[in-house]
Amino acid sequence: MLKPGLQLRTSQHLALTPALQQSIKLLQLSTLELEHEIEQILQENPLLEREDDPVAGALHVDADGSMHASTPDAGAQDAGEAAGEAVDTSAASEAHEAHELPDMPELYRPGGEHDDDTAPQLAARSASLREHLLEQLSLTQASDRDAALVAALIDELDDNGYLDTSLEEIAGLFPAELEIEADELRSALGLLQSFDPPGVGARNISECLCLQLREPDLACLPEARDAQVLDLARNISAHHLALLGARDYAKLRKALGCTDDQLRAAQTLIRRLDPRPGSRYSSPAADYVVPDVIVRKVGNQWRAMLNGDAVPRLRINQMYAQILKSERSPANAGLSSQLQEARWLIRNVQQRFDTILRVAQAIIDRQQGFLNHGEVAMRPLVLREIADTLGLHESTISRVTTQKYMLTPLGTFELKYFFGSHVATETGGAASSTAIRALIKQLISAEDPTRPLSDSQLAQMLGEQGIVVARRTVAKYREALKIPPVSHRKSI
Repeated sequence: MLKPGLQLRTSQHLALTPALQQSIKLLQLSTLELEHEIEQILQENPLLEREDDPVAGALHVDADGSMHASTPDAGAQDAGEAAGEAVDTSAASEAHEAHELPDMPELYRPGGEHDDDTAPQLAARSASLREHLLEQLSLTQASDRDAALVAALIDELDDNGYLDTSLEEIAGLFPAELEIEADELRSALGLLQSFDPPGVGARNISECLCLQLREPDLACLPEARDAQVLDLARNISAHHLALLGARDYAKLRKALGCTDDQLRAAQTLIRRLDPRPGSRYSSPAADYVVPDVIVRKVGNQWRAMLNGDAVPRLRINQMYAQILKSERSPANAGLSSQLQEARWLIRNVQQRFDTILRVAQAIIDRQQGFLNHGEVAMRPLVLREIADTLGLHESTISRVTTQKYMLTPLGTFELKYFFGSHVATETGGAASSTAIRALIKQLISAEDPTRPLSDSQLAQMLGEQGIVVARRTVAKYREALKIPPVSHRKSI
């Protein structure tokens, strides 16, 4: 028979406090996501506000990338003590002289007489492909019925200007009482295909190229002035695109009965055409990247510095801090809780950028060769190496290097870009996979177009430089660089 009893046991376990959970969350956010998160917290917490004037208790980002708190004035200091010595995270500008405007003539001073003339103008929105085609349709003398058919065809075009829907399916979209015939749609399609841009309304790439090769504007191209070359390009576009894509020049010459020079000229002419005529009217969404760290050379060493524009400027609201200081009552318990949350956020934002700067500098210390000589000098690096150096966990390094960017003289890179696997060398050392990809790119760019290098030859040439790499590894790196295989790189 079981009897109830009490036992006392001691154990240790990790407790994720709200402050620690917030710190982990902020660390893995990108700069843009961090701004969105802070904006949401600012709307919910009246104790927190942005600091536009980086004087009172602000955390400054100096020109060398270091952060420190400035000395607040007396009134702000009292409020800061009431807030529990909260530290602001303001990103101060660099030296004041760098932001002073030079003397300008009165004619160009803001608010002057000619201010409207010198103000930048907003770029007008470019017309879409549909708008561009409908405008041309309105200038034709087509009947209402034909114009409606052409407009229906325009609505069926994809972003590249191709008509993917068959004419029979389009005819089925109209009411039966209109009695739309296939000949009418073909005539409407012929009118559409006469519009700008050349090649619009094509049903496949072969038709698209053939439409462009009938344009009179081709006369300005030197290859099109030769009638034989022009006929050859039209023949290839209509019947032999597969052979041209496979670069089977021997079969092409046999099928067309032409010389190497004529085939080369026809190929050059076809390459001047646009296989996606409608794409120029589409506006892809721009992806913006805000660098968290800026790399500059100080003396003979590269140094990482925080991007001051990326550091949020935050502080405790002075008015509410004074209220909590003067009136300590249970009615203000909610404000006290929000004050604590504001202090956590300010401290965690500071810790986030502190950690990013430490990790970035540790990466730079190991990749000085990359900054001096480019990708070919990239050394192998793993997360564990940085984690051991800084005394942090490997998962922390992974969070820091994801969606955090570094602006260098060679471009803007994600911190994770500087990490790569290693490949053994004959001397017993190791080469970075990034450096190997750069070498492959160099070798291919210097190859003879008529006799391009195969993956086996590339592996052999890398072996001559002391880098032991298999052919399939070379193929993997080549595909990562989006370089076509040897059969697609061959020229006449």
